[in-house]
Amino acid sequence: MPDPALARLLGPADVRRLADRLDLRPTKRLGQNFVHDANTVRRIVRTSGVDDTDEVLEVGPGLGSLTLALLPVAARVHAVEIDPALAGALTGTVADRAPELADRLTVTTADALRVVGADIGEPTAVVANLPYNVAVPVLLHLLAELPSIRRGLVMVQAEVADRLAARPGSKEYGAPSAKLAWYAGAVRAGPVPRAVFWPVPGVDSGLLAFTRRDPPAGDRAATFAVIEAAFAQRRKALRSALSGWAGGAAAAEEALRAVGLDPMTRAERVDVGTFAAIAAHRG
Repeated sequence: MPDPALARLLGPADVRRLADRLDLRPTKRLGQNFVHDANTVRRIVRTSGVDDTDEVLEVGPGLGSLTLALLPVAARVHAVEIDPALAGALTGTVADRAPELADRLTVTTADALRVVGADIGEPTAVVANLPYNVAVPVLLHLLAELPSIRRGLVMVQAEVADRLAARPGSKEYGAPSAKLAWYAGAVRAGPVPRAVFWPVPGVDSGLLAFTRRDPPAGDRAATFAVIEAAFAQRRKALRSALSGWAGGAAAAEEALRAVGLDPMTRAERVDVGTFAAIAAHRG
């Protein structure tokens, strides 16, 4: 195992100095809140379970705080950054603070929502401080486009972590929970205090760990269409909520009874496998 001391991690003064050098003004549009606490990035890497057999995908590396903590541990880090200035500066930061590890880093300037396997190869894990405004679609996109990803640990807004990890029957369970469950099992992996970020965000943050698993039998696009219809009117019984999708309430009831569901059941009680079965019945 490589020595983590090979990388000099960033502290608050380093982050501000790098930002000043780039004339960087963090924007809410890009979800830019940079971690400046070395203990936090060490905890993220440790909790992720990444080792020297992993090729890690990091989305939104920013100024490089987490990147520097990943490089001594992973076989390779593929960093995807949408901001050209940050992407351009990252290799220099790594060359300065972890020169022995610089050849392990690949930086791609791209929107993570458009990344495909041809752009970054076959990463085995995702470890990232995801931009909070697009965290859910980015995570779902990566799992759909990169089947090589087997596990990950992402930092997201705390309530988003709660929703993604939620199980059927809980008040947090919704369309994001069911869609993520198509790809992976997910659990909350701890809180992250606001004080470790610059600028300090106006929301609480949390870690979400996930492990890929086989999807249920059925078609993903058809299943997601059922999930979206069901949760678009989550307060209504599925007989009513799915009437538009099924072509009428009677057809929705037929599909629901075919999979053993009471038509008066609400979406929040249904797991992804049952949503897939409903989709297959109509299909």
